[in-house]
Amino acid sequence: MSSSRAAKPHRAAAIPPNLKTGVSYADAADAPPLDMTPEPGKSYASAAQSPKHKSRSKKEKRRSKAPPASNPVETRPRPSSLEEEDDYDDYDGGLDGSTTERISGPPTPPNNTPRQLSPESLRRVSQEKEKGVKPLTSTEKGKDIDKSQHSPVFKEGEEGLTGYESGTSGEEKGLIDYTLGGTMVLPDVPALVSHTFSKDISWAPLHVPLERRLQTIMVIWFTLAISLCFSLFWFLLAIPLTWPLLLPYLLYVFLSTSHLDGSSPFRRSHLFRSLPIWKHYTNYFPLRLHRTVPLDPTKNYIFAYHPHGIISHGAFGNFATEATGFSKLFPGITNTLLTLDSNFRIPFYRDYLLALGLASVSRKSCESILRGKGEPRSHRLLRRILPAGWAPNPPSEGGRAITIVIGGARESLEAFPGRMRLVVKRRRGFLKIAMRERVGVVPVLAFGENDLYNQLVPTSTSLLSKLQSAVKKTMGFALPLIHARGIFNYDVGLLPYRKPVNTVVGKPMFWEGEEITEEEVDVFQRRYIEELERMWEEHKETFASERVKGEEGELVIIE
Repeated sequence: MSSSRAAKPHRAAAIPPNLKTGVSYADAADAPPLDMTPEPGKSYASAAQSPKHKSRSKKEKRRSKAPPASNPVETRPRPSSLEEEDDYDDYDGGLDGSTTERISGPPTPPNNTPRQLSPESLRRVSQEKEKGVKPLTSTEKGKDIDKSQHSPVFKEGEEGLTGYESGTSGEEKGLIDYTLGGTMVLPDVPALVSHTFSKDISWAPLHVPLERRLQTIMVIWFTLAISLCFSLFWFLLAIPLTWPLLLPYLLYVFLSTSHLDGSSPFRRSHLFRSLPIWKHYTNYFPLRLHRTVPLDPTKNYIFAYHPHGIISHGAFGNFATEATGFSKLFPGITNTLLTLDSNFRIPFYRDYLLALGLASVSRKSCESILRGKGEPRSHRLLRRILPAGWAPNPPSEGGRAITIVIGGARESLEAFPGRMRLVVKRRRGFLKIAMRERVGVVPVLAFGENDLYNQLVPTSTSLLSKLQSAVKKTMGFALPLIHARGIFNYDVGLLPYRKPVNTVVGKPMFWEGEEITEEEVDVFQRRYIEELERMWEEHKETFASERVKGEEGELVIIE
């Protein structure tokens, strides 16, 4: 019995007839498929060849013959490298609602394993089909563009929704920020730009010219300058060796009045204002300065800048640097940009502003600059010691100017793309100074300043709106809820969009009266508003052609 049950000796498997003996196959893909069908009458040597396993194989065969799922599939090969992945588009859905197709990239190789689309992707396909969204063309792919300019069209006036459009490009509109019952809601916008490594964020191309990288760096510096200077101070304060230097410097920061006494025009650094780095900053948008009439250098002026926008990029680039050629357009005029007094109490940032020639926007500072009272004593001493031609020239009677952003923090809350809403009627102080000092008021209108950011708008009764108003009253500045692009993407971040800002300098207005009364101020203010409206009508078709259509896109004096 033991002999009958003895296991039969193992028999080597026969070489399949389709394989040639004596030939080595370097690649498994080059070898023909093995024919492992068991011969008739032979026993199964392993459990995988048992009848039970054979029955399971039949079930799998029956399942494989089942009709395919109704969901469309995407026939897309797996990229083997990051460079190869750039040749594909991450757009998940086709516009026809059937089978997705690759927009670009090499031909799909045969025998590719299909990938089932997720329900989220199918939902996006149906949404895009209803809205008629088009992906980027092959000529647009890979360019450093903003995704906000290729978003689907959202219409205003939907029930329960209020919002503002931005990022116009041709007939397409960009993202709309809605407020619904005091809660801020963003619509679900599908990702339409290629070179995306996720489905929601569009990333900038890896290969971007150095010039554009330098432009981005300068805008980052301007946006984060206060935070960086403040952080540097606290870092140095943590080192005890720096205390003998930092303590006297702190006393200087809190006790100095150089930003109030009118000495800013004499302390500025013309070399610092003319550095090439500011060209990178202005070319980011770009910023452009336009002159309508020449200004007499023997007179003094107040440049009234509108609108405030979110951060007033146009005011800084045009009036605090020489990147746009202010001195060439207005020769003989020394201009001083004015900002909040609190900015001059921040260590290191104070010296940065003084080097650019900025000063406080207080009444004392305005009058001191226009009167030329801020000349340092060292200049007067040098004129007594040095011969003529070597000492600094005495201040002239004219050629001095200050730039004031009139709307202030209140106007920044009205900075919506495609609109021009100004706060003018409540701003009468600069007109009184102009009448008292007999200087000309020059209206300045910046087309595109409000288009650099999108802003979320809380309802007037919400807690967030009350918090914004409280911060504006106590701190002197507002906290608008903004969003724009990032450093390496086009959807998330606090960097402004790359949109042009054209600043138009109008005609100067002088007051010719004798006595300054409230009635005379009202008359002068009406003249000023009429000049603003004339400038808007004259240049809106040239520099604001993509504004919101209708009355909402016109110049509005809100208060």
